Amino acid sequence: ATNLLFGLKEALQMLLDEGLQNVFARHARHAEATRRAVQAWGLETVCQHRLEHSNALTGVLIPAGHDADRLRAVILERFDLSLGTGLGKLKGKAFRIGHLGDFNAASRWGLASRGCRTHGAA
Repeated sequence: ATNLLFGLKEALQMLLDEGLQNVFARHARHAEATRRAVQAWGLETVCQHRLEHSNALTGVLIPAGHDADRLRAVILERFDLSLGTGLGKLKGKAFRIGHLGDFNAASRWGLASRGCRTHGAA
């Protein structure tokens, strides 16, 4: 438990160093860029209403006849990029791309795009 407290302290310090408004703005930028990338791939987001979009993650629907979980496995295996699974009724029909944390956004979207093309889903 002590390690968790040290981790929490460091995470809070990182937030304070960047500034909360800057963190929120970064999440919003990454979210919007992700949604635009999904659109460029010819895919649809789960959430169709702009005012209801999340800055934490984007759910992506894949075309009928494709298995989202197989797509996720291909992307993980070939590109070492882990995507979230579709939940509930969307299991096998969608995957999730997270926008939080420290990552290279262009690299993440490029890998996801290549994975979708490799699997034939985009």
